[in-house]
Order: sequence, then structure tokens, then C-alpha cells
Amino acid sequence: MSATQPERPVGPTAESRAPAGPGRSPALTTGLRTAALRLGALTVGQAALMVGLGLLITGPAQSIWPVSVEDEVNEGFERLRTGPLTDVSFAGSEAGNTLTIIAITVLVCLGLVVIPRLPRWRQAVFLAVGVSLQSLVFLVITVCVDRDRPDVDRLDASPPTASYTSGHTGAATALYAGLAVLALLPGGRSRRHKVLAGLLLLIPLLVGLARLYRGMHHPTDVLGGMLNGVLSLLVAYRTLLADGRAPAPVPKNAMEIAQEVAAERAEQVVGRTVVVVNPTVTDEEQRETLRLVLEQYGRHGAEFVDTTADDPGGGQAAAAVRDGASLVVVCGGDGTIRAAADRLAGTGVPLAVVPCGTGNLLARNLGLPVAPAEALAAALGGTEHRIDLGRIVGDGLPATHFTAMSGAGLDAAMLENTGSAAKSALGWPAYVVAGLSSLRAPRMSVSIRLDGGPMLRRTARMVLLANIGDVQGGATLVPSARPDDGLLDLAVFDPHGPGGWLRAVGTVLRGRRKPHETTGTPVEYFTFRHAELHFATRQSRELDGDPVGAGRRLVAQVRPGALTVLLPSGGE
Repeated sequence: MSATQPERPVGPTAESRAPAGPGRSPALTTGLRTAALRLGALTVGQAALMVGLGLLITGPAQSIWPVSVEDEVNEGFERLRTGPLTDVSFAGSEAGNTLTIIAITVLVCLGLVVIPRLPRWRQAVFLAVGVSLQSLVFLVITVCVDRDRPDVDRLDASPPTASYTSGHTGAATALYAGLAVLALLPGGRSRRHKVLAGLLLLIPLLVGLARLYRGMHHPTDVLGGMLNGVLSLLVAYRTLLADGRAPAPVPKNAMEIAQEVAAERAEQVVGRTVVVVNPTVTDEEQRETLRLVLEQYGRHGAEFVDTTADDPGGGQAAAAVRDGASLVVVCGGDGTIRAAADRLAGTGVPLAVVPCGTGNLLARNLGLPVAPAEALAAALGGTEHRIDLGRIVGDGLPATHFTAMSGAGLDAAMLENTGSAAKSALGWPAYVVAGLSSLRAPRMSVSIRLDGGPMLRRTARMVLLANIGDVQGGATLVPSARPDDGLLDLAVFDPHGPGGWLRAVGTVLRGRRKPHETTGTPVEYFTFRHAELHFATRQSRELDGDPVGAGRRLVAQVRPGALTVLLPSGGE
């Protein structure tokens, strides 16, 4: 096995990549103490309003319409009950259940702070604060306002809290309406985001109807719950997002850098710029932001070209080279970037990577910012750097290149089982969910020959051919893989049982390579320039996150320095 390569940073350090703080919330710009005081004052006002309304409903307003007819409404819902409607109402009620709300809130907040295209700390804090405030005010209300539940047959056990307000409806309003707010923040106002926001806003309504149908609340309890949820979101929004609810159209630090260097670079920049865009992940507002960044760096009149289902980026990149482009910018995920890099390999035409996908592994490993405009500004303000590509071929797989990873087995099956809707809704955690469903797949038998050496025979859950080492969530899956070391790495994962998976995780976390003569370990690592893999049965296969069909053979070799990329100056 080749010796471990010395660690060399590719891209800026974590410190140099730290954002300067575009679009900060008031909590970050005015101080935590001021934000806490504002939050506390608004919450007290909200609680006082909700308690006052509750005392009004249970006191002077009892004989006034619509409070006076609430019993008739509850009895009407009771008469409507049927078996199928009861089942539907149970599902609707569970959407506002405490455990459901907590689980979704935690998962979304974790996704917001680790998903590659972000992190969006203040959006995560906004959602968590909105849901938490609703719960806090709800508890205050139930202590101050004593209201019996409707005098009908109730389908659920009555919790110890009073009927006013509906906690299920309030929690559902805070969570799902909060998600709708995040979906509609600038940068996410495409038609798809608007449809998603509309669907999210329907959920609290369905929860409220379910609670009425199941006899758990009066109509004003449900309306009070919705009002409590909306007010909680308004308080959180006013405190955390109002003065910075959207990232600036071009991040502040990118604009500052652009303004400083635009004048001196304008005369030096020559040639044509082509921007290859995956339209499924890049909306019109984001295109205009990227166009402005290009113009600030002297790249005027850039041509934007969309990918298609039949041509995911390769044809557009090849046409740009034929037409004399001096720079190709690719906006998309790893699959789009891979397709373009395949046609740019060996041409010397530089590539600027703008991460807009689910994984964005290449951008992550090159040290580029994960926000698209920041990544483009960092690249344009940097220098050319040559990185390796992996050339790969197999049965049913024409010769092509990969920039990040190729593999067979569990990882490929996981990608095959992840739908586009799940990726859009959850981001990269959708892969984890799909991976759990693939764990029961039988292990494979594989024969491996590296650099013309002896044949190695292994069983495995998955094998990875890697040009980079880091994956989503900041994990390092292949510790010594570097995109500019003139080598590729092979990782063979073969854990047996829960204990084997734990040892595999430990091996990855330790980042320790084992000699390839060692067998029986959950993870083995190798380095190579040329590798041949033969599987006993047809296996799922993938290239840079895209399934490429099952097969029994993969042959890979490194192409050192084949791709020219623009990286921040610290990346050299």
C-alpha cells in the first residue's frame, strides 16, 4: 500500500472561511441582553393578551355569539363521526402531538445548522424559539384560565390542562407556520417554495378541525391556540429575523471584497464566461445575485445556460470550451459539477464551483463557502489550482470521471432509495433515512486488484473509491483522501452486527489507516493509482451521488491534476 500522503490544506482554513456576518439578526447585532429583554417583554405582553381573552371567553362573553353557540358546533362534529373520518382525525391530531412537534423541531433545527448549503443558525433559533414560546405561554394560560372540555363523547383521554387553549393547534401553528416562513424567506421564493408554504399552512387548520371532531376543544379554544402560535412566531421573528430576515442579495463580505478588487481586475479579465445552471436548485433571484457578483469581478455579460434531464451539464461545458470560454461556472450539486468536470478535464479552462445541491461534497472538501454567492466571490477572488479526477469505467458504464466519490453497495442503494421530494424537504439527512432501509441488504463478495498487485478477496457492505475524504455533517469517511495528492483511496466497509458498526464508526473517527494485509476489520483503507473491482453479483453503483445502474465491474484510475478550479488564495 502506498504511504500515507502528508496532510496539505486544500482551501482556506476554517477560520478564514468563517462568514463576516451577512444579514445578522437583531440578537447578533444589538447584543444578547437587549434581545433577551425584548423577547421577554413581548412574551409577557403575549401571555397577558391570551389570558385576557381566555377570561373574557369564560366570563362576560359566555352568552355572546359566537361563544354562545360553541356547544352546538361540538355536538354537530359529534354527529358527523364515521369510522374513516375518525381515522383521519387521529392522524391530524397526531400532527400536533407534543412528541411529534418536538421531534420535527429538533430534526429541522439540526438540519438547518449542518446542511451543506447553510448553516442558518438564526433560522434554526427562530424556529426553536417560536415553538418554545408557544409552549411556555400555553402553560401560563392553562394555569390562569380554567375551562372545562366540551360536554360530548371525547375520543382521546383528557390531559390535565384546561380546554383553553388548544395546545395541539398552537404547537402545530408555531411549527408548521414557522417552516412556511422559512420557506418564503428571500432566496426561497420560487413557485415550489410557495406551494410548500401553502401546504404547511394547511396542517394547523387540519389539526384544529381534528381536535374539534374528536371533542377535545371548543371552537374558541382552537382559534386561541392558532392565535397563540402566530403570536409566538411574530415575537420570535421580531427578535431574531426582523432586521435581517434574509441574507443580503450578495453577502456583505463578498461585496466588500468585490468592491475593493473590481476596478483593478476589470481590465485584466478577458474572454467569455459561461454559467451552467441546474434550474431545479437555482431560482431567478439567485441567478441575479450570481450575475451581480460576476460583474463586480469584471465578468460582464456572462451567459447562463440551463442543464436538462438529458444533458446534466456535460454538453453545456463542452460547448463553452468550443466557443472559447475563459471560465465555466457551474451552479448545482455534485452530479452537475461532475458532468461538467468530465468535459473540462484536460482542457485547462478553469471551473468555478457554486454549490447549490444536497451534498456539495467537492465544494466542502475544496474549502469553499457553502453559500452560493459567497462561494462564487471566493473563487473569483482566488487563483487557479489543479486537482485530480478519477476516471472510471464498468460494465454498462461508459468511461467518465468523478470528482468526489464513486462506490458500490450500501451507499449506492441508499442513493437509489432517496427520492427527490425527500431531498428537497430534508436535504442530506434524507440519505440517512434511506440508508437505514438499506441496512438489511446482503453483503457482497468483491475481488480487488490494486496497481497490478495480487488479487484481494473481501466481503463488504460497501466499497468507496474516493478522491476526497469529508462527507456531510463534517464527518471524515476516508481520512487520507486528498483531491490533489495524485492518488485515489479505496475504503472497504464490512461491519458485522451492531458491534461491527460501532467499531467501523470508531475507525472512521480515529482516522487511522490499516495495512491492507489485515483482514477481519470493519473498515480497510488502501491508496492506489489503478484499481479493478469485480463483484460476484450485480451491485448498485453510484458516481458523485448519482446512481448509475447495477453492474459487476468497476475499473478506476487517477488523473492527476486533470481539472483546473478557482479556489480562494489560501487554498494554494
